[in-house]
Amino acid sequence: MLKIGSFDLPNNLFVAPMAGVTDRPFRSLSKHLGAGYAVSEMVTSRLDLMKTLKTSRRTNHEGEKGPIAVQIAGTDPLMMSQAAQYNVQRGAQIIDINMGCPAKKVCQKWAGSGLMKDEALALSIIDAVVRECEPYGVPVTLKMRTGWSESTKNALSLAKGAESAGVQMITVHGRTREQGFGGYAEYDTIKEIKKALSIPIVANGDIDSPKKAKEVLAHTNADALMIGRAAQGKPWIFREIAHFLKTSEALAPPLIEEVRGLLLQHLEEHYELYGSYIGVRSARKHIGWYTKGLQGAAEFMRTLNTTESTLDQMRQVNAYLDALSVSSDRWPMPVGAEEKKMEVVA
Repeated sequence: MLKIGSFDLPNNLFVAPMAGVTDRPFRSLSKHLGAGYAVSEMVTSRLDLMKTLKTSRRTNHEGEKGPIAVQIAGTDPLMMSQAAQYNVQRGAQIIDINMGCPAKKVCQKWAGSGLMKDEALALSIIDAVVRECEPYGVPVTLKMRTGWSESTKNALSLAKGAESAGVQMITVHGRTREQGFGGYAEYDTIKEIKKALSIPIVANGDIDSPKKAKEVLAHTNADALMIGRAAQGKPWIFREIAHFLKTSEALAPPLIEEVRGLLLQHLEEHYELYGSYIGVRSARKHIGWYTKGLQGAAEFMRTLNTTESTLDQMRQVNAYLDALSVSSDRWPMPVGAEEKKMEVVA
């Protein structure tokens, strides 16, 4: 059983923190469908922004199954330690430091993966956050990339420093900051880090199927896997991976009626968190991910994107699912998804 500090996790399949995606409804749904751990969306370390509506929504964990993990991002050791304290006092049980986000607006301020360009600053932030959290018994984890660029892959060095500072788990996305989300993730760096460190190491990047999950685990010997974009619109990927790892057999697609229940519950919780005005608009992306590549989805989304009431949005979702169920009782596979061209792990 995998542990983070004193917390026992039910399995080694994690949902990645994704800005604008992994809010409380998405985290709860992912956990319900087999994710053993979920981290909040990245929140700022600026105390003057902590009480804004946007940040308070990102750290809303009401009724969520623990452990409660909050990811913080920033450039200043003192501000990061204060942000850790602020979130711990409001219920965070694990603090995750973001050194993986490749967004330009983050990296221009040396936050996210931009911190990997200044290893001394990165380590001073890690040390400050760990020291702040220790008296509370709150473990600190780290999410990072393989380096700033192909020529400056310093993940191993930074990982060793983080472990020495007291970080209790590290997630490594197999891309550099320079890559963004382009190209392919590589796993040799993750394998190297796992071999050198004693704390749990989590592999992240391009894990989009049960087969790929098994290959990455075998190649890296990682303690856990973190799935991000592949869970968008397909949160049942966690149970598919768990089943394949246990049996080497593919799990049947979910019934359309099951997906209907999951999606409608997701929408209800989404509206509750964001309110009807913002909720209807921000829910469109989730519905679009669920239906991407399916028959009639493009026309359905064109109509859906003009809908401005929660009731109408749910009615349209129901009508679309009714049409899908005419040809099959199982959730269909998106067009072109049968043989995705992904780099094979050696």
